[in-house]
Amino acid sequence: MFTKSAAYYDLIYANKDYAAESSVIHELLNSHRHRVGNSLLDVACGTGKHLVQLKHYYLVEGIDLDEGGVLSIARRRLPDVPFHVGDMVDFDLGRTYDMITCLFSSIGYARTLARMKAAIANMGRHLAVGGVMIVEPWFAPGEFKHGMATARFVDEPDIKIARMNVGAVEGSISVLDFHYMVATASGIATFNERHELGLFSKDQYLAAFAAAGLEVEHDPKGLGRGLYIATKRVTSNE
Repeated sequence: MFTKSAAYYDLIYANKDYAAESSVIHELLNSHRHRVGNSLLDVACGTGKHLVQLKHYYLVEGIDLDEGGVLSIARRRLPDVPFHVGDMVDFDLGRTYDMITCLFSSIGYARTLARMKAAIANMGRHLAVGGVMIVEPWFAPGEFKHGMATARFVDEPDIKIARMNVGAVEGSISVLDFHYMVATASGIATFNERHELGLFSKDQYLAAFAAAGLEVEHDPKGLGRGLYIATKRVTSNE
């Protein structure tokens, strides 16, 4: 994932308003859940910046696949928060949570439809009855533009970063072949990092949540790319 670029991740996304996003998530969690518990698991938590905000409201934990990269940064940032290593498709923490989040389009890293369904089902298994799960999707088919050039730049006194990419679509996969150039007092380093994210439609997401036994609604705006807000309903027998 971001193993090569983990040290620069927060600089590259310095303009992302984690506080505002977390405020929106907090409001949605509280307006949709049907239980009073306070535990929250952030799946694909990255460097933990959403958890910095969400820990003001909840007993938070995080899980990410990238142990040596972004997860190590999250652990340093939040030494009092439990973090786990695992793949969203098959992690097993042996417990359930009142709330689960999977943000910043991380679900796209499931890559294939089968793995996306497995990830939704797995997160659903970790969701307590009456709980709520929020998933921020990646682009749908037709939205990600093949051949579109993108770039991000960092211009700080002690470091300059350029990250460039020309997007590609390979079947149902969007490819981000990032090219980095990092300048510091030690010199200029260049490296590449390939990211592949699955392109899933609204209907495919809705079907995945339904197959996991979750009731779901789609917020087309959300944090910019929309949100899926799913609940595990309390039945008359529970």
